[in-house]
Amino acid sequence: MTETVKGGFAARVGGMHRLLRVALYLGLGGIAALGQAPWGLWPLTLIALVLLFALYRSSTGPKAALALGWIAGTGYFVVALSWLIEPFLVDVARHGWMAPFAVVGLSAYLAFYWAAAFAVARAIGGCGVAWVAAFTLGEALRGYVFTGFPWAQIGHVLIDTPLLNFAAFGGALGLCAAVMGFAVALWHVVAGRRIWGGIFLVAIPLVCLGLPLYFAVSHPPALGPVVRLIQPNAPQHEKWDPEKMPIFFNRQLEFSAAGEIRPDLVVWPETSVPVSLNNAEGVLQRMADAAGGVPVVAGLQRWDDDSIFNSLVVLGAGGEVQSIYDKHHLVPFGEFVPFGELMARFGIGGLASRGGSGFSAGQGAQVIDITGFGGALPLICYEGVFARNILSAPQRPDYILMITNDAWFGEVSGPYQHLAQARLRSVEQGLPMIRVANTGISAMIDASGQVTHQLPLGQAGWIDAPLPIAHPPTVYARMGDTPILLVLVVLLGACGWRVRTRKTVA
Repeated sequence: MTETVKGGFAARVGGMHRLLRVALYLGLGGIAALGQAPWGLWPLTLIALVLLFALYRSSTGPKAALALGWIAGTGYFVVALSWLIEPFLVDVARHGWMAPFAVVGLSAYLAFYWAAAFAVARAIGGCGVAWVAAFTLGEALRGYVFTGFPWAQIGHVLIDTPLLNFAAFGGALGLCAAVMGFAVALWHVVAGRRIWGGIFLVAIPLVCLGLPLYFAVSHPPALGPVVRLIQPNAPQHEKWDPEKMPIFFNRQLEFSAAGEIRPDLVVWPETSVPVSLNNAEGVLQRMADAAGGVPVVAGLQRWDDDSIFNSLVVLGAGGEVQSIYDKHHLVPFGEFVPFGELMARFGIGGLASRGGSGFSAGQGAQVIDITGFGGALPLICYEGVFARNILSAPQRPDYILMITNDAWFGEVSGPYQHLAQARLRSVEQGLPMIRVANTGISAMIDASGQVTHQLPLGQAGWIDAPLPIAHPPTVYARMGDTPILLVLVVLLGACGWRVRTRKTVA
């Protein structure tokens, strides 16, 4: 086994026909993606990364490493983001032709971050530290470039393990570094370099046992007021059908009024109100009446001059609008299209937009007050993928309030991955989350990232769930990504300096 990983495996791969090597690289990338939700096969992710690290170590230079990273990364993202086909099938006649280009094209683009990391690390010596640091920095970059898309980061495979608690200290990037570091440690152990690799492998299980115990003792569970989560389960292809809209709306009214015991808050999902806020006076009153006088949170669209917003509103008695939040982090080519008016001439429009340039962006993160609940940080769908949308809030909220559609994501992997990222956001901040999704998965998430109550995917219904109490601000909530980014840059710089020093001496 030692010889296989250390030299034999890479040598055999080097002797393969080029097409077979490409297929192997794609396959290893695809296997690495199986650690993502809903599959959760994180040991396969580690095995694939160990083999990719062995191939990276034996690559002949930065160019070969770049090709390896790009091909493997493409395979990874094609599998992890396979759910992206679903939105294009909602209106097959209009968007179906885009599906293969979108999935493969986006996967190939995102794979360049893997490719750059492999090439940079190989150029400065090819050691494991450089590989971990460069890869994690690449994951950080793809969360920002072109508005960012940090979906299916390699560290997300740890969300359903005790190591999720690491996110309270290092965030998602900390989890990425842990996964890559663990793969390097495994390679060292199998390759016969047992000292440092063994220390790392022993430390990980101890942390796995210690962190949950720390959080259980330091933050005992406590519950607050009761929230009713409303899940209408309106399929995306029927959601805006004029004949079906009243059915889904009345279903939500029925769920809001159901039960003998009244909750303290009722929450409907994103764009769950079938009229715009500008024309919704009577509709809002019906919603408030069904809720029996408790506040109602719901998603709908609103117009302001020539701009249209994807909004969240808080309703009081009689349907009075007490707060409005406009989504500010929009989905490129989903809710808006760059140069939208020009693109519209060629028949290219945002999947969720209503023509032209699509939705307008709101002013930014904000904290809204809901009577009896304190300060909520609202997020609408895609905004929950980005930790910075919470870190940029003007003050620390008492909880996170996410409404989402998720009917766009199908029923295979997208909704499960979206829920997993919501759990990650709660752990990073030490905040509970109310998460309400049109087709599911609606859930109450505590500040340790555990789902306390949920409604299954693809089912209409409602559930009452107490709001868990927030933890004190975590290290990540106080400092964000700055500490780990500094450490990664220093490590990468040290690797480069070491290589340059050796060349100078030689």
